[in-house]
Amino acid sequence: MHKLLQEQKGAKIMLLGNESIARGAIEAGVAFATTYPGTPSSEISLNLFQISQESDLYFEYSTNEKVSLEVAAAAANSGLRTLCMMKHVGLNVAADPLMTLAYVGVKGGLVIISADDPFMFSSQNEQDNRYYAKLSGLPMLEPSCVAEAKEMMIQAFDLSEKLQEPVIFRTTTRINHSSAFVDLGNIKPRIVKGRFERDPFNYVTVPAVSRNLHVKLLKNIKKAALESEASALNFINGDGPFGVICNGVSLSYVSDAIKDLKVADKLKVLRIGFSNPLPENLIKKFLADCRKVLIVEEGEPFLEEAVKAMAQEAGLTLEIKGKSDKLFSRLYEFDPAMVRTSIANYFDLPDKPGIAVSTDDLPEIPARPPNLCAGCSHRATFYEVKTAANEMSLDTIYPTDIGCYTLGFLPPLSMGDFVICMGSSVSSACGFAKATDQKVVAFIGDSTFFHSGITGLINAVFNNHNITLVILDNSITAMTGHQPNPGVDMNNFNLSGYGQVKIQEIVKAAGVKHITMIKPFKVKKSISEIKKALEYKGVSVIISQEICSLYAKSIKQLSDRSFYITDKCKNHRDCINEIACPAFFLDADQVKIDAVACVGCAVCAQICPENAILPLPKKQS
Repeated sequence: MHKLLQEQKGAKIMLLGNESIARGAIEAGVAFATTYPGTPSSEISLNLFQISQESDLYFEYSTNEKVSLEVAAAAANSGLRTLCMMKHVGLNVAADPLMTLAYVGVKGGLVIISADDPFMFSSQNEQDNRYYAKLSGLPMLEPSCVAEAKEMMIQAFDLSEKLQEPVIFRTTTRINHSSAFVDLGNIKPRIVKGRFERDPFNYVTVPAVSRNLHVKLLKNIKKAALESEASALNFINGDGPFGVICNGVSLSYVSDAIKDLKVADKLKVLRIGFSNPLPENLIKKFLADCRKVLIVEEGEPFLEEAVKAMAQEAGLTLEIKGKSDKLFSRLYEFDPAMVRTSIANYFDLPDKPGIAVSTDDLPEIPARPPNLCAGCSHRATFYEVKTAANEMSLDTIYPTDIGCYTLGFLPPLSMGDFVICMGSSVSSACGFAKATDQKVVAFIGDSTFFHSGITGLINAVFNNHNITLVILDNSITAMTGHQPNPGVDMNNFNLSGYGQVKIQEIVKAAGVKHITMIKPFKVKKSISEIKKALEYKGVSVIISQEICSLYAKSIKQLSDRSFYITDKCKNHRDCINEIACPAFFLDADQVKIDAVACVGCAVCAQICPENAILPLPKKQS
């Protein structure tokens, strides 16, 4: 039985934040869950996917976040408790249905998880999605710790059903990926079948209907404001003349700072957990009792701007600070030391920082920059496209996309010139092709192609853009942890009842006339075929098919062989300088191969000018 299905009420178990959130949804009786995977939210989806295989929970990996929310909206309006999960930039993709779904509302509880990523550990920006709650007019809850995330998830479903509106559940990476002990509660029985009651004048958002629905939304916002004022998720701790207002994980940093500074008698803290609508009366009352206030929030000055406006309305003239060069930045994550220092400086409190532990006698930690894995087929494809373009003396632009293969922009491959969001490689390639006389070769992964690359390809065909699109099909959604996508053979997951969409059939149906299939571990043949695609005038597509090496290993499909460098090696180092597989290392200035890391793709053996790389005998590999 999956550990998150335990019925032992009161039992304490150590959970990752994302596991805690998933458990909260299970305890709330979630019956229907949809997602497009994205770090830092991916483990929520993984656990629910696993649970769905041994329970009556319905779970799906949707094609993209927009589809995910639209599927969830239908389930919630059929009366089912529904969860829709995505990372922060995914909500951009889902914003179209989000805005109108706020008008329509829901019948069963619908919670939308937005996992924000301060510091951009795995993201292209660090946008603050609290503004989506304000923009859409939807309630938003924000947990401050792992254990609270579970309890708050249950409250989010209850709130959604009470207001008959979706509720945004905003987390940040530090909550998603921390671990703590969590108390298990009762699991509410799931209602897995609902019924949709036709009501077109409330569900079909033509202008005449939406005008009335907007009035309903504004009334619901007022109801939500009353809920926020009364909610135990907004609370005050401590007493004293100075005030701190915070949200999310910042509460932990503030609490640590108060303890370290020994100023519990001087500072009181207002934690905002129900953060849209804000509890205006509670905030004004808190401000009235303070000499000055510091607002501690990662990201944008969402709270700060609102609190200052409330102070002005209340005629209060106390000093309120948050974001500034001397206090808190709008960049990156906070940490306990930073928060303690800012609190001490702002309130003129004595601060005696602890003595840092000396590490002078310890060796320097080796750098571990991000890199494509040993045996990654993307590396082979990049090398082959680059070689083909160079041999043809082409002046190339390489728009790329979101996935493992984004790392192809790093030297020595240097195959990535422009990326802004998922699916943008194809569309931006169209623009580059028309705006310049350069050859444009775009890269996109299989999952990203299904997510949002198809429309760009159709655009390219319709407008007859002169581009080559390389679709890197490694049979899985690799970057976020090996989740399925519409092109995956679900038999590899030991699951039946799924379809499988063939990329080449979609490409052909879109009207592409020149389609090339390559196996990137066959270097010479691939280069030859790539050249034909690059010569083609118009839209050409190369589909590079080879399973992700890590995924292949996990499903026992990885070949059991490794390579080594013989004494024929003249130390030209083409293997390192051209492909830089992490299985290579230098030993006394001589190139070697780590037999444990090597997965036997043989790309290096095919590019070695001396043919000095050979497979190890079977018993040694």
